[in-house]
Amino acid sequence: MRYALGVEYDGRNYCGWQKQKNVIGVQHKVEQALSKIAAEPIEVICAGRTDTGVNATNQVVHFDTRKMRKDTAWTLGVNTHLPSDIAITWVKAVSEEFHARFSATARRYRYIINNKRLRSAILSYGISHHHFPLDEKLMYQGAQYLIGKHDFTSFRTVHCQSHSPIRTIIHCEITRQGDYIIVDIKANAFLHHMVRNIVGSLMRVGQAQEKPIWMKDVLELKNRCLAGVTAPPEGLYFIEVDYPQEFNIPKGPFGPLFLS
Repeated sequence: MRYALGVEYDGRNYCGWQKQKNVIGVQHKVEQALSKIAAEPIEVICAGRTDTGVNATNQVVHFDTRKMRKDTAWTLGVNTHLPSDIAITWVKAVSEEFHARFSATARRYRYIINNKRLRSAILSYGISHHHFPLDEKLMYQGAQYLIGKHDFTSFRTVHCQSHSPIRTIIHCEITRQGDYIIVDIKANAFLHHMVRNIVGSLMRVGQAQEKPIWMKDVLELKNRCLAGVTAPPEGLYFIEVDYPQEFNIPKGPFGPLFLS
């Protein structure tokens, strides 16, 4: 039997999604909890790996099991075995044709910047802070040069293991809600650190250190050293995965919290 799950997590205490030998990833905790409910070893496949410190409101995973359990066992039951910063948000029985990673047609991230001179104590984590004023309109103009299918070498980490730097960005919206700037970016897939490197570059544009067309120049030069710094992980959320309609995969609120 194959199941798909929605997973939400606060990434601050984890070295990314992927389980590793000497550090704890979110995957390790999820598999431990599922294995207890299934009474057999469970391994999960995710829609997209997230880096150390990165959060998710709508990560999607799938797993196979020989055990029959009620849906409440895979949600409420699993949640009782998970730490408070990880939660299962939905479960759905799916066909064996469904694959959390390979069936996905697009992924979507949201990066949130608290853009005021002094930092917040209440929102000291989960949102990035940038004390220099940013012009979200300039950032939006710069982001539009990235739309479409391109070689994103300039925005991938040197440690990226993807075979190809070619990705297709579907949209990159930048809006402001009071003191908060929200970068909402959707693509068919992402390279390692791609979103954070794009955000770091857009902040240079928003701070008027570069003109919007600079984003086009950096993209075309295919040189990571010419782009901006990597933005901190705290403000980044994995918020949506698109699948073909035939799978009828549930959609949850994008979040986080007060942001629709």
